Amino acid sequence: MRPAPAGPRPGASAGPARPAGPVVLPLPPSPPVRLRIPALKVDSPMMRLGLDASGALETPPDNDPVLSGWYTDGTVPGAVGTAITTGHVDTRLGPGVFFLLGALREGATVEIVRADRSVAVFTVYAVDSYSKKDFPDEKVYGPSDRPELRVITCGGEYDKKSGYQENVVVFAALTGSR
Repeated sequence: MRPAPAGPRPGASAGPARPAGPVVLPLPPSPPVRLRIPALKVDSPMMRLGLDASGALETPPDNDPVLSGWYTDGTVPGAVGTAITTGHVDTRLGPGVFFLLGALREGATVEIVRADRSVAVFTVYAVDSYSKKDFPDEKVYGPSDRPELRVITCGGEYDKKSGYQENVVVFAALTGSR
């Protein structure tokens, strides 16, 4: 997985069709500190993530399965562009923060609490699974002309040698703040 650099591309449309909705102004930059998904009872502290030596998106440490992370070289959640967050479906310690992510449905909300104490509210418009072998980088990580959020975890069949065979990806758009 290779996230795209931050920044919108005018007229870009990455991922599934986005629903029409009220115009929501982007938020000023402020790093995320917590991720909440009320429908799944997720309330997770967030850490900063980069790319590993192979150029793939880092993941939070296995020894803290409730921790989620944000790709810091990309878009800040709430700003124009595609913000990337990730967390484990499970670890050797048990279920991870995104164990139930694949059950999330269109219309659910994802809340990002930011360092400035504001909360960016995103509404889910699609949940998809993609093979890791044929992962659609542009569709998932590509730029957006509005504030977008992706929440990513592993999914699909588990192979002892190569791990999970798919990624579950939640597509959400900024629909409010408080």
